Parts: sequence; C-alpha cells; structure tokens
Amino acid sequence: MVKVSLPKVTLAAVAFGSFLLAGCTSPKPWPDSPLYEAPAGNPDWEAPANRKEAMAAMAGHYAHYDVVAYQGETPNGPLSTFIVSYGFTDLVIEEGELVEYDCFCHAEHKANQNMTTTFPDAATRAILPRSAVVEVYEEDGAWNLFRPATPTLIGIGGNPDVPLSMDPADPLIKDDDNDGKPGVTVFITLFGLIRGEIYIARREIFQNDLTLYSDGSLRGSVRDDSEQLVVGASLDILNAPNNPDQWPDPGLNPILLIPIPEDIDTCEELMAHREAFFPPEPEF
Repeated sequence: MVKVSLPKVTLAAVAFGSFLLAGCTSPKPWPDSPLYEAPAGNPDWEAPANRKEAMAAMAGHYAHYDVVAYQGETPNGPLSTFIVSYGFTDLVIEEGELVEYDCFCHAEHKANQNMTTTFPDAATRAILPRSAVVEVYEEDGAWNLFRPATPTLIGIGGNPDVPLSMDPADPLIKDDDNDGKPGVTVFITLFGLIRGEIYIARREIFQNDLTLYSDGSLRGSVRDDSEQLVVGASLDILNAPNNPDQWPDPGLNPILLIPIPEDIDTCEELMAHREAFFPPEPEF
C-alpha cells in the first residue's frame, strides 16, 4: 500500500457548541473508563530482550483504530463527543530507527446530545500526516512506543509547523475533499430536523503512547492538541468559531494497532473486516 499518513481523524470540528438549542433532553454522561481492557497475557510469550528485538517485534502492518473524546459547552449542557477513526499503520525499520506511516479510511462521530454528524470518507482520506520516527523504550518490564506529533494541515495550505490561521478568508484555504466548497465539509443534523454543512480547516496535532502486548498488538492512548478554523457554513447558526478541548481521561482516548496480513491493504478490505479486527464503537 502507499505509505501515507493520516491523522487519527480527530474532527473536533464536529463537536459544535453554542448553536445547540436549549430545552432538549439532558445530555448523557461519559461511559465508564477505560473503554477497552488490555488483552489477557500469554504465559508462553517471551518479551523482547532489548530495544533491537522490540523494534523487530513491533515492525509490521496494522489495522488502526482510535477514539478521541472531546467536550464543549452548549445551552443544553456539556456536549461530549467521540471521534472514532479507522485506517492502517505501518511500522518500518529504516536506518536503525522505527518509522511510523499512517493512512486513515473512515471516521464515525458519537455525541451525547441529539445530533448526527458525518465526515465523508473523501475528507477523511484527504488528511495526510507526515511519517514519524517513533521512540521505543522499556519501562517496568514492558516495551513501549511513543509517536511524536507531526502537525498536518487539511483544508488549508501553508506551513504545518506554525499555528493555524484563524481568518476564514485566508487565501490559503483550499478544497481538499474536492466537493466545490472551501476547506473540508462536515454534514450535521440537529434534533432530526435541522440539516446543514460546516466547512472547516484544521491543523491536526496528535501523539500516541502505546505498549506491546503478547498477542502482537500495540495499545495505548492518543493525545490531541489540534487546532480548528470554521471557514463557513450553510446555515448561520452553524457558522461560529469552535475548537473544543480533548477530554483528558486516557481511558476514553484509546488507540489499538492490530497486526493484520500484508495483503489487506485497501480501505474497502479493512472495513469489510471491521467486526473481526476491532472492538465495538463506544456509545453514550
């Protein structure tokens, strides 16, 4: 497969705040943390003896699943959201270092209020993070991987290593999902009645902490510091600045890398195996 990176579609863009109406049903609370338990250990597994062996054990082709939790405020109370992302991660040994390449396929949005949000696959696949040299280290008998942040722009051009523009008229804004509208488009329905579109640009900034388990998987948590600009919207009530914060509980922000055969390398094949590779999506 082409080794391109796609950030864990954080899409805080869908965690809209101030435009939600008051007087609706009470928002649902966060589910229990952690969302997923670590796999049972294999007593016959021999853990890597050194960093070189750990890198060799981690190198491979993975199905990528992660969840990022955000919280903002609305007149109806806290708006809690999960962004669930699917894709591929490849870990490759290059010149004595372990390098991560990510490619995302699909994203789902879950909210604790009466709203539905869709981020089309064309937009998801337009997010192309840079590769990253990861840190491999041992701690308390476990081998861990740290993926540093590699800021990536979507819906706007320019230098990804400087803060995101907050100007909706910035001339660098571009149509990365090729739908004829600025930025990338998020589709939203409020209370089953109000349908609209929000056009956003984002600077994706995420990093991952993972641990190697005896089943060959890497599991841990995501930290997201992304920046978001609302470029415009189809309805005035949707056209408002919004950049909600990540909810800080690591157990509600999990990442799972599941080793899979090399010949599963298209998004269509990945999603066809969704039930076999991944746990159930979180629900409020």
